[in-house]
Amino acid sequence: MTATDTATLDITDPAFKADPFPRYARMRATAPVVRVTAGRRQGAAWLVPRYADVQELLRDDRFAKKPANAMTREQLRRAPTLPGGPFRPLQEGLLNVDPPQHTRLRALVHKAFTPRMVERMRADVEVLTEELLDAALHKGDVDLITDLANPLPLTVVGRILGVPGEDQVRFQRGWQVLSSAADGRPGGALRAVPAVLGMMRLLRGLVRARASAPRDDLISALVAAREGDDALTEDEILAMIVILLSAGHETTVNLIASGTLALLQHPDQLARLRDDPGLGRTATEELLRFVAPAETATERYPREDLVIGGVRIPRGELVLAGIASANRDEAVFADPDRLDLGRDPNPHLAFGKGIHYCVGAPLARMEGEIAIAALLRRAPHLRLAIPAANLRWRSTSIIRGLTSLPLTLR
Repeated sequence: MTATDTATLDITDPAFKADPFPRYARMRATAPVVRVTAGRRQGAAWLVPRYADVQELLRDDRFAKKPANAMTREQLRRAPTLPGGPFRPLQEGLLNVDPPQHTRLRALVHKAFTPRMVERMRADVEVLTEELLDAALHKGDVDLITDLANPLPLTVVGRILGVPGEDQVRFQRGWQVLSSAADGRPGGALRAVPAVLGMMRLLRGLVRARASAPRDDLISALVAAREGDDALTEDEILAMIVILLSAGHETTVNLIASGTLALLQHPDQLARLRDDPGLGRTATEELLRFVAPAETATERYPREDLVIGGVRIPRGELVLAGIASANRDEAVFADPDRLDLGRDPNPHLAFGKGIHYCVGAPLARMEGEIAIAALLRRAPHLRLAIPAANLRWRSTSIIRGLTSLPLTLR
């Protein structure tokens, strides 16, 4: 069998991002592997669209996360890379390494980033959400991303890490610039360098400060994490912080913003959730499935020539697990294009599967559930401030998120 070749389809194109699901349905019906383009930086990729194959791919240790563990010397020479030095921690986190290094890092981070630590933040998330909504309601017309979806998780992660109040602006600015650089705009990575360097210097300073004077925060817990005589190095702690930022911020922003948009476009489900706040848990899971905050899983590379569904994929070539497509697979979900906030069971793959399952999933779930419930409760006249057709989507292969969401709250 051969893959369907749609290499002219750029899955980072904002026009595709706006409604990729009909195209994904055709992909699932056509072939188990589809050839696409994943933007200027990544180029051609193999996209796996069917749920069963995606689930298997996410668990398959024949795929490497670190390119050097799969690619030939020639492939490595051509592969895009980040500069070393202060940017090294961006390349050595949980999402970029394989066992046994990944096994070691995951064990250590689980000693620090615990469910108890996340649950301890619930009251803070509730208070911060109300404060942000106070300011938003005062204005009336807002950008939900700027006024709620973005500052909420960034502030929460900053507090969990122990970033001092006076450093929060620099910390948040650095992460926002780094996150925007991933959209692949020309010159974006270069423009991000000063802000990212500033953020990395700030975080490195905090790691060193907590090593000598620990506090009740996540950086101190990462410094103290031990497995026998093993501990995280300074660069590994920085890499872990970057991963937690990505896991605890990007998914949450898109869950809150895209989830709110989906509810506005399905007023029967919005009314259902507003009338029955007890639906919060299943509603959050269904919004994660339906809006696909992560459109694909992070990159994987076969260590050898492999076959998926009868399609041969050469060693070292980029493979993307199509989470957004898998979460609409008719073979798993009844009426998959229908938003049903009571859907249960709901075995979506929004946070991945296997050893690279998102470490920030509990935090994203909690923040999304709290934020959306508070927004619906406090803004009964909530509506889009511009036509949905005028909304713009970010240009990145992994994330599916809006650039802004203008709303009228009163």
